[in-house]
Amino acid sequence: MRVTTAQLPPMEESADKIFVTPHAVIMLDGASAFVPVPVPASDYADHLGRLLANALTTDPTADPTADLPDILAEAIRSTASHFDLRAGESPSSTVTIARERDDYLDLLVLGDNTVILPGGEILTDDRMDRLNLEPRRKYRERLAAGHGYDDEHRALLRELQTQQAELRNREDGYWIAEADQDAAQHSITLTRDRRSTAWAVLTTDGAYNTMDRVGLTDWSGYASADTSRLGDLLQQCHEWERVRDPSARFLPRAKQHDDKAIATARFTA
Repeated sequence: MRVTTAQLPPMEESADKIFVTPHAVIMLDGASAFVPVPVPASDYADHLGRLLANALTTDPTADPTADLPDILAEAIRSTASHFDLRAGESPSSTVTIARERDDYLDLLVLGDNTVILPGGEILTDDRMDRLNLEPRRKYRERLAAGHGYDDEHRALLRELQTQQAELRNREDGYWIAEADQDAAQHSITLTRDRRSTAWAVLTTDGAYNTMDRVGLTDWSGYASADTSRLGDLLQQCHEWERVRDPSARFLPRAKQHDDKAIATARFTA
């Protein structure tokens, strides 16, 4: 597995985190907190990601029974214990893992990161976006009408996160990495034959949503790009948001610039 990554801003300044092991790439996106949480989402995502990287650093054939949801469950449990977190009152993070295992590629997605595969196949988790929550609908309508990031926008985001917390890690809601390790068992997983899957591109929503909106979708080309090229793509997204859509009229989003991360993995025979 050959992995190339880029982030904007850099990882130490971002809630997006990427970790690379000899056989896996791990991407996390700590959720922006518009209501108080006991630990910054960036710290939560960083700790969780490091535990996952440690667990996935060994040869994946050494323990064929260690599936990705079980590995994630233990990492969530340990992170919650480390920070003394309580379900429903804690920071949260998306998690995406791409693991090379013998002749297979194992994928796990929990939360709204996106994985793009050859042939235009897309893997994501849109369960939170499918919730019919009034504050989300209203803040998007207000942005489209040109109200921008005013006090009412911020109030709607606080109300939205309050409602989302009530539905977090529930059958009638959505699943995300937070303080309940059982959420890992509700991850979306996929296994592909590595010999017929030459590459995978992983993105956080801050990168994917803008790339898709402005037509930066040559995924097979990006799969072979170097770090500089990937960084240029993220910078193009940032500039479009700043110059063409500063008040989010065309692409509704909670803030003008979300953190952006992209990772590509290429597999050899």
